[in-house]
Amino acid sequence: MKFMVRGKNLEVTEALRGYAEEKVGKIEKYFEEDTVIEAQISLEVERGRHIVEVTLFVDGLILRGEERSNDMYASIDGVIEKLESQVRKYKTRIHSKLRREKDKFGKGLKAKLNKEETEDSPKIVKTKQFAIKPMPVEEAVMQMDLLQHDFYVFSNAKTEEVNVVYKRNDGNYGLIEPTF
Repeated sequence: MKFMVRGKNLEVTEALRGYAEEKVGKIEKYFEEDTVIEAQISLEVERGRHIVEVTLFVDGLILRGEERSNDMYASIDGVIEKLESQVRKYKTRIHSKLRREKDKFGKGLKAKLNKEETEDSPKIVKTKQFAIKPMPVEEAVMQMDLLQHDFYVFSNAKTEEVNVVYKRNDGNYGLIEPTF
């Protein structure tokens, strides 16, 4: 597993880095040996709260978890529990998806974050770029749930168009399809 650990408003000590990498590394047991996993670990202190965010890139699949507590080590433990819960919940679908992806597209998805600011217009404070690959609507909903987001942009495998799935207030999901 490849790790990228960064700290915000704190110095990442070797002990803290080692603990985070060891705990996140345990996620590997849920995947096959040859599965490529990249982990981005963000450790932050904000107003006395210790925030840990972990994003895992697993051959095209993205898993994300965040935890806040009064102790950095407790936050690390908490985020690992969340990630393990996600993997266990979706284990069958994740494994079948990874097998299909390896057969179809090869190696996975990379995310890139940029920050841009302009003076006279509303500020874009975060830009995400990612490869969009075809997937069924059900898989897009699963990916959205795994990321714990309210919406997900994807290429619909059936229509070959960019679509958006989103979580509705009533707990169901919506699908946005373009018309020209």
